[in-house]
Amino acid sequence: MRWPVILLIGFLALGSVAEAAEGRVIKVLPQFLDLKGQSTIAPSLFDRDAYQKFLSLHPSKRSGLRYAVQWKAKTPATEQLKLRVELRGVAQGNLPKQTVLETNVQQRRWFSHWTDLYLTGDAYREFGDVTAWRVTLWDADQLLSEQKSFLW
Repeated sequence: MRWPVILLIGFLALGSVAEAAEGRVIKVLPQFLDLKGQSTIAPSLFDRDAYQKFLSLHPSKRSGLRYAVQWKAKTPATEQLKLRVELRGVAQGNLPKQTVLETNVQQRRWFSHWTDLYLTGDAYREFGDVTAWRVTLWDADQLLSEQKSFLW
């Protein structure tokens, strides 16, 4: 007699939880971009990492930054999802430089997806070196997930 009641309560609880928004930032890959806007010169991961090391040692060869963010979310169909990258730079004066990159993303139910956010051109040159970053996934004004660098 108890099992049907326990199952009914379990299904009701799962039904109410399924309507709540849930999401996750899985991985963040900060990558330098060269003067052609590329983060690598060959498709292999080894070549990408070697080229990223080269770009980190030669600032004059860089034109910007790309934050490749892998994320996954399950939300009700009416909500708007946002990915936000907050950056802190080298301090000049009392406070470090700060900037925010933000984009709306479409709801994806089952699989994770990658979204790129860019800091390029004059904004990149003016901002300078990034010392810390934080990536957040938002459902309207509700924080769903975040990942941050060690120095954040």
